[in-house]
Amino acid sequence: MNNQVHAMRGIPRPTMKDVASRAGVALKTVSRVVNGEPGVTPETTKRVLGAIQDLGFRRNESARLLRTGRTATLGFIADDCADPDYAAACRGVEDVARDRGFLVFAGSTDGDAAREEGLALALCARRVDGLVIVPVNGDHEYLAPEIEAGVAAVFMLRPPGLDGADVVLADERGGAKAAVVHLISQGHRRIGFLDGDLSGYRSRQLVGGYAEAMAAAGLPVDPSWTTLSPQRLLDSPVTAVLCGSREHTLRALRALATAEHTQTARGRTRRVAVVGFGDFELADLISPGVTVVSYDAAEIGRVAGELLLRRITGENGLTRRVELPTRLVPRGSAEFPPDE
Repeated sequence: MNNQVHAMRGIPRPTMKDVASRAGVALKTVSRVVNGEPGVTPETTKRVLGAIQDLGFRRNESARLLRTGRTATLGFIADDCADPDYAAACRGVEDVARDRGFLVFAGSTDGDAAREEGLALALCARRVDGLVIVPVNGDHEYLAPEIEAGVAAVFMLRPPGLDGADVVLADERGGAKAAVVHLISQGHRRIGFLDGDLSGYRSRQLVGGYAEAMAAAGLPVDPSWTTLSPQRLLDSPVTAVLCGSREHTLRALRALATAEHTQTARGRTRRVAVVGFGDFELADLISPGVTVVSYDAAEIGRVAGELLLRRITGENGLTRRVELPTRLVPRGSAEFPPDE
């Protein structure tokens, strides 16, 4: 019987004392179980949870929040919360938050710095305990007064324009390097990089890993190889390409498929090996499957959420920069030698 039913029937709501009496444990033990604190054996926890279920006990959240001075809410801000990566990251934050009794509010910036600032400050005004932000490029000093006032903040997938901030990233530079080393192992020497904006954080990391792998192999890089367009891939001298985003991977595959169809009709073909950064749905079902550099956005969200909650509950110390590994997934689109 839940608390609402108890109230409707005029029956006193069960208390922690009632749960303790039913379970045959101390009141403090019930408090630890209810608040997810350590120090209770699995058997005792099971007994307390059984008593809670039997009695229909629910803790008084309003009273608890008044005691702690927290609202048990977090904010999640990203370019577009419908994007698969950001949705997975938000779910990772939410999974961690839910286990600790926190709710998550989410908002999208559309990559606009002013909108990001407005969302962040609006959430702070509503007294969220912390923020997880996929930051827009630019200055984030506007958050410094909020952080000094006690709002915790963790950034993810891109570093912020703010000194002394926690950030959780994917090892994009290492992923790009692994992709290019893989293409070189297939015999490719003229390898391009395809992305629309080389000024963004991810693009800079990917280009850095690409250049590092090429230099380590003693291979030259023509500047034109990093400013390719999907439509001109077959007209360029490159035999392989690393794509900097899902969008550019799909555009490259579409352009190559169209061009190869035309070439086949004329009795000649030339293939270009493709590695995409970021996995996507059906990438393993295309023929050939698309080789990608993959990263776990949900795990990045979970790590960011854990770090944020530790800050909220009083962990101090130096700010942390966490880089989670990427993984090369060979599927066929890059596993062949160059057509010379």
